[in-house]
Amino acid sequence: MEKRPLDVVVMSDLHLGTYGCHAPEIVNYLKSIQPQILVLNGDIIDIWQFNKRYFPTSHMQVIKEIMNLLSKGTRVIYITGNHDESLRRYSDMTMGNFQLTDKVVMEINGKMTWIFHGDVFDATTKGSAKILAKLGGHGYDLLILINSFLNWCLKIMGKEKMSFSKKVKNSVKKAVSWIGDFEQTAAELAIEKKYDYVICGHIHQPQKREVVTKDGSVTYLNSGDWIENLTALEYAHNEWTIFQYDAKDFMASTTPVVTMERKLPQLNVVTDEIALFIHSLALQS
Repeated sequence: MEKRPLDVVVMSDLHLGTYGCHAPEIVNYLKSIQPQILVLNGDIIDIWQFNKRYFPTSHMQVIKEIMNLLSKGTRVIYITGNHDESLRRYSDMTMGNFQLTDKVVMEINGKMTWIFHGDVFDATTKGSAKILAKLGGHGYDLLILINSFLNWCLKIMGKEKMSFSKKVKNSVKKAVSWIGDFEQTAAELAIEKKYDYVICGHIHQPQKREVVTKDGSVTYLNSGDWIENLTALEYAHNEWTIFQYDAKDFMASTTPVVTMERKLPQLNVVTDEIALFIHSLALQS
């Protein structure tokens, strides 16, 4: 597949290191694009739920593809989220084309764009409530596992896949109201700061809409996630669009899984050094 040249790509909520992460799809997508700037807008590695025993090859391949883009000249900006908040102690670190930060403001074709993860607006990720959020994260991971098994059964029966968590979120009025409040708060703050665009992640709801108040207007965008929606934001030809992953578009480029008859000694995909580093961050958070 020929790589698509793009000005800016924003991805968030990959949650590498969890069962719900669609790592093969992320790899396919990253292999299909050549952006000038790649913004990883939080919750990329899920340090909250990191387990050394679960970091499969496909998850490591995501990191490899990001490194490949870096080596080919793409500027990569990693914005910290709540699930990888332990990295915030290293914020404003820059190494070559790589930058780690908590938020960023870009001027793109004369338009000011404010990008941050969005957990700053979420009281459930602060203080004592954070413990419950982490426990809830493990329950969410179990729900994803059950959902994956169900979808496997549905596929065999020739029926469409379904998402438990997405249906629950969309059917609970309180959740819908909270998402609306989140978007409105982000937009109003951006209008106050005189920005043209505000881009968030965190709530796993891809979105692009104009928000107008008595003080002005702003375009609010959300990059969604790679657990349920498999979406990203792309900027090209002076316009932001929501990319929606469709497996049919990547059938020819999907890398086949190679199996070996003779079993090799078991090796951890994540080196001990990386695992210890991430584990220490999780303990200190």
